[in-house]
Amino acid sequence: MALTGLQIFKLLPKTNCRECGFATCMAFAMALAAGKVSLDACPHASDDARATLGAAAEPPVRLVAVGQGEYAVELGGEVVLFRHEKTFYHPTALAIEVRDDLPEAELKERLSRIQTLSFERVGITMRVNLVAVRHAHPDPAFFIKTVELVQAHSPLPIALVTQDPAVIRAALAIAGSRRPLLWGATETNWQEMTALAKEYGCPLVVAAGDLAGLASLTEQVTSSGHKDIVLHVPAAGAGDALRTATAIRRMAIKKRFRPFGFPILASFGDGRDAYLVALAAATCIAKYASLVVLDTVDPAVVLPLLTLRQDIYTDPQKPIQVQATCYSIGNPGPNAPVLVTTNFSLTYFSVVNEIEASRVGTYLVTVDTDGTSVLTAWASGKFGPEQIAEAMERTGVGEKVKHRQVVIPGYVAMLSGRLEELSGWNVRVGPREAAALPGFLRSYVTN
Repeated sequence: MALTGLQIFKLLPKTNCRECGFATCMAFAMALAAGKVSLDACPHASDDARATLGAAAEPPVRLVAVGQGEYAVELGGEVVLFRHEKTFYHPTALAIEVRDDLPEAELKERLSRIQTLSFERVGITMRVNLVAVRHAHPDPAFFIKTVELVQAHSPLPIALVTQDPAVIRAALAIAGSRRPLLWGATETNWQEMTALAKEYGCPLVVAAGDLAGLASLTEQVTSSGHKDIVLHVPAAGAGDALRTATAIRRMAIKKRFRPFGFPILASFGDGRDAYLVALAAATCIAKYASLVVLDTVDPAVVLPLLTLRQDIYTDPQKPIQVQATCYSIGNPGPNAPVLVTTNFSLTYFSVVNEIEASRVGTYLVTVDTDGTSVLTAWASGKFGPEQIAEAMERTGVGEKVKHRQVVIPGYVAMLSGRLEELSGWNVRVGPREAAALPGFLRSYVTN
């Protein structure tokens, strides 16, 4: 059972040193009891206290790693139900399924298409995270061969999908060093599957017909000494998956029900309409799957899901931002226009796209506004004449051009007079919307 804040406080050093980021040990204890911080934040906690507080120090949803190295994926580790309460930390991983009964040429083609499911948005690369190899052929040798092909043609972590412990063991002899996800523990085979997971140090997916059976199964697996567990949510559709995943997450977060304190896996496919699958997967990304498995490689399905994931798991308190510097867009020369904007990623990439569309080489100076948009930054005093003049001086844009003319966004035209005084540059007021930049820049060059 989770400890209360007062019980935790009695085990802390009570120095109020503030090194944990809280004003008092009591405040830290209350945050720890709520699962919002880790005991590691307290540098003075004794070994006895750490042992006693072990359960309280763990997040309500265990963090489970799949794979190794650059492509390793972390699942779970969440501490809240809603993003506005704190933040979400580990984006939902997307896996694409391949079956061992596919012809070799078709299998290689599918793996090649999985590798192409990588996209860039606002400067961030979004991609599929895992390959799930499903045992469908009656001959286990086909499963082993498929695992070998996947390893040879994809650097992504692997999920081994079969309920046959003997097949899993044979596959682990090949892929065990890559720490795959073992997907297939049930009420009938959990002992053999758990033994294999412990032997190879791999996370284990457990599945049952209902929530009561799932809770009982996780308790049996954890009591045997294995805690890297992922819960498979059996669902007939989006509504069923939503209800089940929400119940598991609420029990883990609100009730600290340890049998449900693990990441959730949801899978969709089996020949169903691709867009209905996308709808169900989107529902599970929003609530509360840590891993979603699809059987399609259609970019029209995958890209919207990756975009949704990025939007949900971007911390609203830490907007995406680019480096505050001077960017050369196109091939600007000494007479190229000089534009100024903020370092908010969406603003930056909107402006850059329109500059590139104009085919006019341009210097773009981004001011450090903590990743806020033009009007928001201006209203908060982060995008004023002083900040713009300082950014122009710091980036050395004046050394790149022969003229002394700078273009500011139309929304902050009122800054032009003071900016001219501070910088010594002539200020031109540009358009309010980025979409008008191509015409403005072409006109700028010809005048």
